[in-house]
Amino acid sequence: MARLTRIYTLTGDKGDTGLVGGQRVSKDSPRIWAYGTVDELNSAIGLARAFKPGRKIDVILAGIQNDLFDLGAELAGAPGNISQSRVVALEKLMDKLKAKLGSLREFILPRGTPVAAQLHAARTVCRRAERFCVRLAREEQIGEVIVPYLNRLGDALFVMARWANKNKGVKEVFWRK
Repeated sequence: MARLTRIYTLTGDKGDTGLVGGQRVSKDSPRIWAYGTVDELNSAIGLARAFKPGRKIDVILAGIQNDLFDLGAELAGAPGNISQSRVVALEKLMDKLKAKLGSLREFILPRGTPVAAQLHAARTVCRRAERFCVRLAREEQIGEVIVPYLNRLGDALFVMARWANKNKGVKEVFWRK
């Protein structure tokens, strides 16, 4: 287990940072944008958990937060830990929750309970992380499951937001064309 004895290192004061393995890169490199946004996503999910989403969703979100740490570590150069089984787990979660929600025929506005609204906000951060990873993958090699995982996670956050609203009896508000 990593132990952080000091939070500040002074090594990034000139605008670069270290990757796993010791390589130094600019703090505005595509790799740093990618894993920095994954970190931001993890914080957004933590905020959703702070709103007390209920045990079922909280346990799911805790697992996702751990996945995101693994994904961020992989983007920083550590050996990959995210497997296709985690993508499949998100698909199964969505199928299970969607069975209780029914199909959508219109776009919905991102709102509702504090949990649902924050899950929608996390979804948008997830989509940004996905875009940064797609860009990074054009320039450098990244794990083959990273983009599919983020793609499914964005969908899953949307479904969980809908489920959180339904669970509290909050009706969805449809976009008016």
